[in-house]
Amino acid sequence: MFRLIACMLLLLASAAVHATPSDSPARPPEWVLLGGKVFTGDAARPWVTAVAIAGQRVLAVGDDAAMRALAGPRTRVVELGGRVVVPGFNDAHAHVAVDRGGVRLKFGEQEPPPDPPMAMVLDALARTVAEAPRGSWVLSMRISAAVLDSQVPRDALDRVAPDNPVMLTADTGHGSVLNSAALRALGYDETTRDPPGGQFLRDRDGRLTGVLLEYANTNAVMRQVGWRSAALHRTALSQAASEALPLGITSIQSIASNIAPAPTLQALHGMELPVRLRLIPMPGTDAVAGRPAWRAAEQTWPLPSGGKARVAGVKWMLDGTPLERQAALRAPYADRPGESGRLNFSDDELRARLREALAQPPGPGHQLMFHTCGDRSAEQVLRLMQELAPAATWRARRVRLEHAEGLFDDLHALARELGVIVVENPAHFDDPPGVSLARLGPERVRQYQPLRSLIEAGIPLALGSDGPVNPFLNLKFAVTHPNNPAEAISREAAVAAYTYGSAYAEFAEHDRGRLAPGQLADLAVLSQDIFTVDVDALPATTSVLTLIDGRIVHDSGVLVKKGAGDSP
Repeated sequence: MFRLIACMLLLLASAAVHATPSDSPARPPEWVLLGGKVFTGDAARPWVTAVAIAGQRVLAVGDDAAMRALAGPRTRVVELGGRVVVPGFNDAHAHVAVDRGGVRLKFGEQEPPPDPPMAMVLDALARTVAEAPRGSWVLSMRISAAVLDSQVPRDALDRVAPDNPVMLTADTGHGSVLNSAALRALGYDETTRDPPGGQFLRDRDGRLTGVLLEYANTNAVMRQVGWRSAALHRTALSQAASEALPLGITSIQSIASNIAPAPTLQALHGMELPVRLRLIPMPGTDAVAGRPAWRAAEQTWPLPSGGKARVAGVKWMLDGTPLERQAALRAPYADRPGESGRLNFSDDELRARLREALAQPPGPGHQLMFHTCGDRSAEQVLRLMQELAPAATWRARRVRLEHAEGLFDDLHALARELGVIVVENPAHFDDPPGVSLARLGPERVRQYQPLRSLIEAGIPLALGSDGPVNPFLNLKFAVTHPNNPAEAISREAAVAAYTYGSAYAEFAEHDRGRLAPGQLADLAVLSQDIFTVDVDALPATTSVLTLIDGRIVHDSGVLVKKGAGDSP
C-alpha cells in the first residue's frame, strides 16, 4: 500500500518544479498552526505537525518547535489539538448550475427507483401539473433508460400535460424527453435537423418522438439557461461557494453545461468570490449555444486578471454513459447484443478539434477535455492524438479524459505516453446493483471505472464530484469502489488525487495542491481524522477551518486562536 501512495505522489511531483517561497524566510509568519496531523501531499515530507503561513503562501512546515520558533510578536497561533490538516480540496469536475425555473416533478413521498418506469413518471407528472400554474415548465433529472427507451414519449407526456412545457432529463445529463409544448418553446419542430454530436429521435414518419440525445439535449439545456438572468447566475455562483468552503473545497473547476456565458460573466463582475473558480466552457453545437457565445461573452465581460475566477479550457462529449447504453463500446452491450452505443463525433470532426488545440500554445487556456465513458470513445481520441502529433507535444498540453470509465487495460500504455490526465468521479462508482454487470458483462466490468490500475500504469489522476460535491463522500467511494472493489485506492492516494492531482490537471501544481514552502496557503482543518475513521463515517466530515491565500474563509469556531506570546 505504501508503494501505491508513493507512486501516486512521485508521479505528480515528477511533473513539477519545486516552488521557492515568494516571501523572505526572515519574515515572521502571520499564522502558525500547531499540534496537528498535517498531510502535506509532498512526497519528500508527507506528514508534519505544524505549518507556518506568511502572506498568501506557506512559509514552512515541520514540527511544533521549529514552527513556533518562526513566530513573531504579531503571529497568530492556531492550536489544532491533533486535528487533521490537508491541502484544500480541488473539485476537478463540478457543475455550477443556475436555477432553470419551473416546477420539479413530484414523485410523492416514496423515493422512486433509480430507473423509474414510464407509468410511474406519468403518475408523478399528473400529480405535478395538477398543482402547477398553467403554462409553467415541469423539469426533472430523475429519469433514466426506461423513459428514454419508451415509444414516442412525447405523445404520452402530451396526454397528461398538454398545457405545460415538460422536459424530463436523465440523471446522467445525456438525454431528455420533451412534450410538444416544450419542443415549441425551444424552437424545435419536424424541420429541425440533428445537430453535430446529437440526435432528435423520430418515428417512422419523421415526426419527433420527444427524445433528445447528447448534443441535441445539451443545446436545449443551453437555450433554457440562456433565458436566466445575471442575478440568478450570481445566486448560483454564491451558493456553490457557500457549499464548498465548509467542506474544505478551495478550488472548483466547473464544467459550464448548466450556466450561460454572458449572464455568468456579467454576474462575476463585482463579485468577491471567496473560492477559486475555473469556468470550463462546454459549448453546444448549434447556432445558439456554440463556441462564439463564450467568445462574445468574454469580450463583453472580461474577467479581471489576478482574480479568483477565470475562463479556461474547453470540454467536448464524445459519447454518453453505459446506464442509458449511449457509451460507445468496441463490442456490443451484454444485455443488448445489437447495440454498442454511438460516437458523438466522426474521426474528421474530432481531428478538427484536436488540430485547433495544436494551433494554440500549451496551457490551461486551450486545454482540451473529453468526456469518454466507453472504450471506443477513449480509443478514438487516443488514436487520433497519436496520429496528429508527437507524444511530447501532447504531454505539454495535458489533455484530460473526464470519467474515462472505459479506459481499459490495453489503452493504458498509450494514455501514459501521450500524457493524458484522467479525471474520475467516485460518486459514479455506486451504480444500481447489477447494472454494470448487465450492461458490460464480467470481463469488461473487471476493467470498468479504473482507479488503482491508472496509478500503477503511471497515468496522472485527479478527482472531481460530477454530482454530490461532498469530497468525503467521494473519498469513501474511491477507497471502497462498490462497482469494482479491486480498483479501490488508499485514503492517502485519494486525497493526493483530490488535491495535487486536481491542481496538476489545471496547470496549477506550482501553486496549489501541497502544503510545502512556496505553495499558496489553501488548506482545511477537518472535523475528524479521515485517514483512520470508519469508512462509513467519512461523508460526515466537515472543515472546521478553511483558508485560501492564507485568509480564513470559513471558521466553525471550535479552534483556539491566540497571539504567539499569549499564555497557553
